[in-house]
Amino acid sequence: MKRRTFLERIGSILAVLGITEAEWLSLGNRYYQALAQPSPRKLALLIGINQYPKIPALSGCLTDVELQRELLIHRFGFQGSDILTLTEEQASREFIEAAFLDHLGKQAKPGDVVVFHFSGYGSRVQLETSPETMQNALVPANASSKSQDEKIVNYILEETLLLLLRSLPTNRVTAVLDTSYYAPTPVLGLKSRALPESLEAKLAAEELDFLQQLKTQNLPSTPIVLAATSNPKQSAREELFSGFSAGLFTYALTQYLWEFTPTTRIQVSLSHVENSLSKLGSRQQPGNLESLSPLRREALNSPPYLVGKGAEGLGLPESIIGAEGAVTAIEEDGKTVQLWLAGLPPQVLLYYGVNSRFTLATTTEELVLRSRTGLTAKAQITQIEGANSLQVGQLVQEAVRVLLRNIHLIIALDTGLERIERVDATSAFAAFPHVSTVVAGEKPADYLFAKLQQTPSRYGLFSLGGELISNTTGEVGEAVKLTVQKLAPKLSTLLAAKLWRLTENQGSSRLALKATLEIINNISPRVIMQRETVRTFKTETSIQKSLPTPIVPIGSRMQYRVENQSDRPVYLILLGLNNNHTAIAFYSWETPQEPNTADTKSLLKEVVIAPDETLTLPQTNTASEWVISGPASECEHQLIFSTAPFNQTLAALNTAKYSTAEEGPIGPLLNSLDVVQALLQDLHNASTLKTDMNVTTADSHSLDVNNWASLSFSFQVL
Repeated sequence: MKRRTFLERIGSILAVLGITEAEWLSLGNRYYQALAQPSPRKLALLIGINQYPKIPALSGCLTDVELQRELLIHRFGFQGSDILTLTEEQASREFIEAAFLDHLGKQAKPGDVVVFHFSGYGSRVQLETSPETMQNALVPANASSKSQDEKIVNYILEETLLLLLRSLPTNRVTAVLDTSYYAPTPVLGLKSRALPESLEAKLAAEELDFLQQLKTQNLPSTPIVLAATSNPKQSAREELFSGFSAGLFTYALTQYLWEFTPTTRIQVSLSHVENSLSKLGSRQQPGNLESLSPLRREALNSPPYLVGKGAEGLGLPESIIGAEGAVTAIEEDGKTVQLWLAGLPPQVLLYYGVNSRFTLATTTEELVLRSRTGLTAKAQITQIEGANSLQVGQLVQEAVRVLLRNIHLIIALDTGLERIERVDATSAFAAFPHVSTVVAGEKPADYLFAKLQQTPSRYGLFSLGGELISNTTGEVGEAVKLTVQKLAPKLSTLLAAKLWRLTENQGSSRLALKATLEIINNISPRVIMQRETVRTFKTETSIQKSLPTPIVPIGSRMQYRVENQSDRPVYLILLGLNNNHTAIAFYSWETPQEPNTADTKSLLKEVVIAPDETLTLPQTNTASEWVISGPASECEHQLIFSTAPFNQTLAALNTAKYSTAEEGPIGPLLNSLDVVQALLQDLHNASTLKTDMNVTTADSHSLDVNNWASLSFSFQVL
């Protein structure tokens, strides 16, 4: 398209939005080129704002844009020239709305795929036309109007965005909003993507005029709008990871879409995302914005980015079922490649070790990880003669996961603590093996040590989302060191949970397994959640069932139904946490041969599932019922499978002294850290492929995706 034609086409839009041609062209020639290109039927507009004038800066919004861009290009076949990004000062209200109308509105055709993403602040504003209610709004880079009246804000109403999305002539529209609108009371210095509302603030007249014009248009589309929080009182948070910050929702969502082919319902996708957020210490519950159209319910049966279509709708080969990343560059020596690894589970990335291996999804070459910085890595090709077939954009899939053995529980010390308090806390935590401390906000952490927000205050341990960990608070007036010393059992349990979460590999495991959590009733078992390995050699025909935040009533009789669809027997261990962060495990008790002897002790036996066999846990009989007891709680279970027996794990379990009353199917795990360390060693021993590691096996565990699977379940008890 000629420059003159382009400017004539956009002129009317600029007039409506109240900006000049010079301001628009200041975005730069690359944006002009992107807008002027013909559409290949996949369009995206990505917005990210970290820096706001006179407003505290955010940290992860630009990373969010990068996460989305790499996902769309390498996973869903978008052309880079058809992805328009507006970041920092470019993301003004006027530019965002103009870019939407021209890049999306004038190029999209029926059947096209359209993605809109926003990462930045949200807020609430009162309209003069409806003073009794506050309206949700996105905060652009020029949040304050050019007017001398400081009370006028230049926000984009959520209603405006929804109308823009609905005005597109295609039903394959997905919007992702990593923002929130209700600013919480400041808690422990946590960063929220919401600004406090102001009853005195007035919306810019240009935005109100634009909204009224949109209301007069035809609205044919029924878009999917994925929001970082479904509860309006929750906050969208961002977090510091391994060398980068990102929005929790964007990272979890894009990671899920890398590893899983999204052919299931959106509710299932959000269930996985919420599960991932929980592991990152957040209780965010992502959801869908309510649409103005009744056709939305039909759209919710389609996956995000693929409304109404399967993987073939984006040109994905049917043989490819997910990936952990892609090749982004090939270095001049032809032996080294650069990788983007946003498909690895977030809790795993920080500890993903050198010598981990990947396979190329379409060839036989292997890549050996040599270094990593943030989400990018360098890997060496193991078969140089095959390097000619290597191309930028090829997907890579996990083959061997290398985890260092010396992994610590990292406690962040809240900046609200006095200097002497931080010194005392650092000294006290240093007395524990495998526990390290950092200053909150400076490095990645697992939990936060801080004062409770009350008077008189006490010290306690918090999740990164600001939730107090039960049974971790000290007494009023208690010294820091004494409070920390009392945390010893809890710290051991939390480290154990961190380690078993590092085994999660539902997306990459090559063992064909399915596990279903069920409530047993008098008619037929009711499915609560279902997880299955997706990267197997069998054709997947089942539908994964799950909803965000599955709820299990107190008093329910529960069971897991586990199907081994592989050609090998598999062994199973179940570990977990209940609501007070107490470790639990599933026990398969073996009846003593001499029950009448005084020193008889029940021993545990392996849980083994033969090929093509289905097993229920616990076994269906009244003697081993698993009944959910009160009080209300949140539970987390990890089902870990191996092709080799858990010899060391069972030995560690058998060293604990259990009373006869504790010998139920689900019970306390008394020596959780010892058990998990033994479990990792068992998984290492089960791996048939041993890498040519530059470090000794004494320093790391090497886990082969062909020999292990680990599925995560989280549910709420009410």
